[in-house]
Order: sequence, then structure tokens, then C-alpha cells
Amino acid sequence: MSAIPTIAEAARLIADKKLSPVELTQDCLGRIAKNNSSLNAFLLLTEERALADAKASEARHMAGTARGLLDGIPVAHKDIYNTAGIRTTAHSKLLEDNVPTKDAVTVTKLAEAGTAMLGKLSTHEFAMGGPSFDLPWPPARNPWNPAHFTAGSSSGTGAAIAAGFILGGTGSDTGGSIRGPAALCGIAGIKPTYGLCSRTGVLPLSFTMDHTGPMAWTVEDCALLLQAMAGHDPSDPGSANRPVPDFSADLSKGAKGLRIGVVRHFFETDHPVSPATKKGIDDALDVFKQLGAEIREVTLSPMADYHAAGSIILTSEAYAVHEPWLKTRFNDYGELFRDRIALGGFITAAALFQAIRRRRILTLEVTAAMEDLDILVSASQPGEAPKIDEVPKWGNLEKPSLTMPFNLTGFPAMSVCTGFGVGGLPVCMQLIAKPFAEPTLFRAGHAYETATAWRQQRPAMAG
Repeated sequence: MSAIPTIAEAARLIADKKLSPVELTQDCLGRIAKNNSSLNAFLLLTEERALADAKASEARHMAGTARGLLDGIPVAHKDIYNTAGIRTTAHSKLLEDNVPTKDAVTVTKLAEAGTAMLGKLSTHEFAMGGPSFDLPWPPARNPWNPAHFTAGSSSGTGAAIAAGFILGGTGSDTGGSIRGPAALCGIAGIKPTYGLCSRTGVLPLSFTMDHTGPMAWTVEDCALLLQAMAGHDPSDPGSANRPVPDFSADLSKGAKGLRIGVVRHFFETDHPVSPATKKGIDDALDVFKQLGAEIREVTLSPMADYHAAGSIILTSEAYAVHEPWLKTRFNDYGELFRDRIALGGFITAAALFQAIRRRRILTLEVTAAMEDLDILVSASQPGEAPKIDEVPKWGNLEKPSLTMPFNLTGFPAMSVCTGFGVGGLPVCMQLIAKPFAEPTLFRAGHAYETATAWRQQRPAMAG
């Protein structure tokens, strides 16, 4: 194959018998064999399983019993998603030999949709912190320049999609862990509304802020993956019991008539972004205007308020999850994770209560601000990917996170590539919608992507 297809393109080619799922999977495996040693995107490759899945898919297509648009699409899972009989490590020494007996619910859903599973992907240890160089496996690297960072914690998923190793994959997002790697790796990634996707069988970090969701090359592909992943799960106490909409239904509607609010102070004052990132957002707003959207300015509380409340809740809940191991196996964690998580042991009940109280106030603030808006726009990363060996240990505390506000409030948020900056590295914007308004979010993102040429540009190694 000369070009890497999107999921939507591959689905059409497979349906028309112009592309074999086996051929597509072999193509991905070939790219992995050639380049994974430079990127460390995969922790475990399941080549036999992938080819068996692809052959089963091909047989269904030939028999006229295909399961849908994802049947035969190569995917892989962040290594905090349990996979039955397949090692799941959270990229940590503590789970170095952990082999679950049951799939995560979302893993099962994607398998039932007919996807071909290629393996398990790098993450930051237990989906927090990173990059760490004192773990059993090295951190993932950026396909646009392997000397640079992927962001995290869904680092391997971001790298693998950008490099063309897979067409889509799973991520998790507690403070930005889908949107960060999507941004720095130049792909699309959505943190859905809290409760839309099951978390059963996904190793927890923060019970009230964890989200699972898809990552892919395009917004349209994310919609297709989310269609399979979403749905009520009685075994997840945070799962929303509501019908799953058609996430692709509004893709063709364009941006005309959309009411878009820009939270400019988030990325110009509260955490100023790089010139290329700001230009990308400004140019994107011009595109939306040209497409017929209405643009307004929106002012919220300082982003530091959202970050403080979110960080206290996240760190407290993560400490609660890990306290037994922290007391017995402290030195088996990597330095970065254990030092960050240990802070949770010093957070007082009063501080946590005030953060929870503030969370409610800030959620109501965003709800009110979006009452007559369809979309908010901000940045999802402050700039182009830094060098991987220059990421500061306490960078998460130095400036407020651009992504944390929407983990705190649970609103759906998506990172979309808006071009390239210094060193040819990707820059991005963040689009936010009202709870359970993912079809509108996909509509806006797809309108932008189809009006611009950025999806035509891949990392050189993906060629």
C-alpha cells in the first residue's frame, strides 16, 4: 500500500473488496517492524492474534456477514486496558508479569466490532507522569522527531497512530492524557463526556475524573471508534445510562450556524501558548467564520482555579488507589510517578472537600457559559513537543493545565491538529461541547479538518 488509509477510507475499500483486512494488517505490522524500535510505541506486539482477527474479518466480508465499518480495522490498546490472556502492565515494574483473565469492557466492544488487535501500547506509569527512564520499558517517542516528547499518558497510542502502526487505538484521560498525545503527535483524540464509555477493566487512576476514549488520525475516525466503545455499563458506577447517538450523523452538516465561544484568556494569559499554537487557533477561528460559524469571546474563572481543584482531587484519588502498594513497594515505582503520587498522602480532608465544592461551582460556570453556545475553543497543549530529555519533573505543577478544566467538569473535549510549528512539529486546538453533545463536537472538528490540508501530511517515517 502506498498510503495509509483512514479508518473511513479503509472501511470503504474493504467493503468494495478493493482492500483485504489481512493485507491492511500486514502493512501495519511491516511498519511496526521497521520503526517501532525508534519509537517504543508498542510494549507487546500480538502479531498472531492480529492476523487471526484479520483473517476472520476477511471471511466475514467474503460471506456478506461483516459486522460494520470497523470490521478488519487494525487497532491496539493502551496498556492499562485489561486484555484476557495478554500481559497488561501499566508500563510498571509492579505489574511486569500481570496477565488478566478478562478483557476490559471497551476491549470486548471493539473486538466484537471486528477490529484486528495488534497489541499493547506504551503509557506513562499507571497513566500518570512521564516520560520516565527508570521503568522496565523505555518511553514512547514522537514520530515527527524521535528526540521529542509525545505528551502522555496515552503516549504509545499517539505515536502508533501518527506513525501508521495502527489506524486507531484506545486512550484514557484523567487530566489530559488523550488530548495531550493527540496534540503533540498531530492526530485527533477525544475525551468523551464523563460516563459515556465504560472504565470496567481499565486500571484506575482517579475514579471521578478518569475517562476512556478513542484516538485516530481524523475526527471522523474517532466518531467511528466511539460508536463501538460507548454505552452503559452497569459494572461501572460512573457509567451514564442513556441511549448512544449516531456520532457520525452530523459530520456532513458543516460549521454553518455553529455558535463558537473562544476562551482566549486560557491560552493567552493563564498559560500563554507558543506563537505557532496561537496562530493555529486564530487561523482555525477564521476558517470557522468562513464556514459560517458565529464566533464570540468567553470569560471563565482563571484556569488556575480549575487546575487547583482538579489536581487536588486527582492526586487524592490516585493516592487512595495506590496507597497499599506505596506502603509496601514504594521503590518499585518509577521515581516520577511515586514522587507525584506521594503528595496525595499530605492532602488534608479540608483541602479535598473545598476542591470538591469548587468543582461544582466551576462546572455550573461552564454550563452557564455554554447555554447559548455549541462549542468552546481553547488550546490543548502550550506548544510544540519539547525534547524528551528536557521535560521538567514538576512541569505539571508549574503552570495550569489547558486540559484539566474539562476533566474536572466532565465535558467532552477533543484535540485537533491546526498545523505545524517550530521544527515541523504539530500544533493544535481543543474543542469542547456540552455534555453528551459529541455529535456536535465531531461536526465542528470534521468541518475544520475537511476545510484544511493538515490531514494530508504524515511523519516521514510513516511514508
